Amino acid sequence: MNLWELYKSGEWEIPFLTFSIYLFVLASFVFYLLIVASRNRNIKREKLRNEYNELIEKVLSSVIFEDVLYAEIKKDKNFMVLFDTSFFRTVLTETLINLHKNYEGIYAQKLEQFYKDSGLIKDSFKKLKNFSWEIKCKGITELAEFNINEAFDQIIACTKARNKTLKITAINAGIKLEGVKGIVHLTEHTDIIDEWTQVNIISAFKKHDIGDTKGVELLLESQNTTVVSLGLKLIKELKLTQKVPFVAELSTKAPNTIIKYEAQSVLQALTI
Repeated sequence: MNLWELYKSGEWEIPFLTFSIYLFVLASFVFYLLIVASRNRNIKREKLRNEYNELIEKVLSSVIFEDVLYAEIKKDKNFMVLFDTSFFRTVLTETLINLHKNYEGIYAQKLEQFYKDSGLIKDSFKKLKNFSWEIKCKGITELAEFNINEAFDQIIACTKARNKTLKITAINAGIKLEGVKGIVHLTEHTDIIDEWTQVNIISAFKKHDIGDTKGVELLLESQNTTVVSLGLKLIKELKLTQKVPFVAELSTKAPNTIIKYEAQSVLQALTI
């Protein structure tokens, strides 16, 4: 009753409006300070990135073209002081990845060896164990880029994640590292492999030019019809005519009419 009487009297309006104005001004000021601080931090990081890039390019150039090993590089105290900072290591890893994508053969192997010797590989494994899916994806991408096959089992474990981006990243990494072995495990999956995930898997096969396709036919034996559909799409898109007998068998023993028609369509496409 007291509150209702206070409300009807209208005495609360002026204090409430005054408080609201002060609160709005204070919140605006704090928000402005946060924007300025964030902008200054980004400018500072960009300046540091440019400075670091100059040093990193010199170091990696000596690794690639002058056969300088990490054991020699770490004798440089200035480099090691920077190397102990997380942001420098982040920039270094990004540069390494960009270079590795553009080099092949012996040059790529030198970069991979530097990645291992410098301990950046440990950073990637730590990211792989992180609870954040974004950080996990970074770790998976780094390990796959530098062909770290010993990370395969841990990466494949991430293919069962609920997060779709993490799942696709892990499957693609598994394909890059071990080819068909990177998807055979899907035969045991009970989760639906949606169309978008299937498209990404097929793209990964085409991108990495997987030569040995032995085992793709195992997908056709899965109890998960979406996995069977993926197997059929892979056989069709990669034009694996040697898998025709398996597709023909499936067309006669398909678990449902949708798979039966899809198998017949693949047979027709491969035998014409």
